[in-house]
Amino acid sequence: MTTSTSTAPSALVVVPTYNEHENLPLLVDGLMRHANLRLLVVDDQSPDGTGQLADELARQHQGRISVLHRTKNRGLGRSYIDGLKLAIREPVDVICQMDADLSHDPAQLPRLIEATATGDVVIGSRYVPGGEIVNWPKRRLLLSRFANVYVRTVTRLAAHDCTSGYRCWRREALAALPLDQFISDGYSYLVEMLFVASQHGLRVVEVPITFVERRLGESKLSRAVIVESAVAPWRLIATRGRHDRRPR
Repeated sequence: MTTSTSTAPSALVVVPTYNEHENLPLLVDGLMRHANLRLLVVDDQSPDGTGQLADELARQHQGRISVLHRTKNRGLGRSYIDGLKLAIREPVDVICQMDADLSHDPAQLPRLIEATATGDVVIGSRYVPGGEIVNWPKRRLLLSRFANVYVRTVTRLAAHDCTSGYRCWRREALAALPLDQFISDGYSYLVEMLFVASQHGLRVVEVPITFVERRLGESKLSRAVIVESAVAPWRLIATRGRHDRRPR
């Protein structure tokens, strides 16, 4: 069923990809059901042909899908910087972030977009009432919960799910952030974005989501990613004044 309303905000969804050939068509099918929505795929030279598949999907959905092929500085944080810098130049109301592995259900996206009426950044949260995680092993669930408690304790961020990658931003609010100054990569980039948003006084809203473990492909969570995520909150505190404030 297609979501359609003439008053819905226009949105551009930024999705980084690396070896998501199996998942991308399913994600696109879910996203294209929503009106007033476009997709920017940011591919990191996927050896499984995800980038070429994204080009084909863009041809099938003329004007609604575009593809950015990155050729250097591979990584989630670097992909988001390049993708979001392109996105803020577009005449849209809302810019969204989500994973390509179907852990973020496209059907839940309209609720996040709608919540930008009261928030500058809206987090699809697993850890507020109504939020849920499906098919995670107990070890992974405990690690995620501990990571969020750890981040909140060190940084004093108020959000319950600081590591969620399912987010929507008002374009003007995102454009106020110094994207070029971000240095984190991996999942710690998500914490840095939220930390800097808090420094800039942006309004943060959390909307409960159901998070489902990927069905196809391999997880990108590695030991190096975990180590970086552990160090990042302390680095953010130590360099608190490094990110220039910009007028909103």
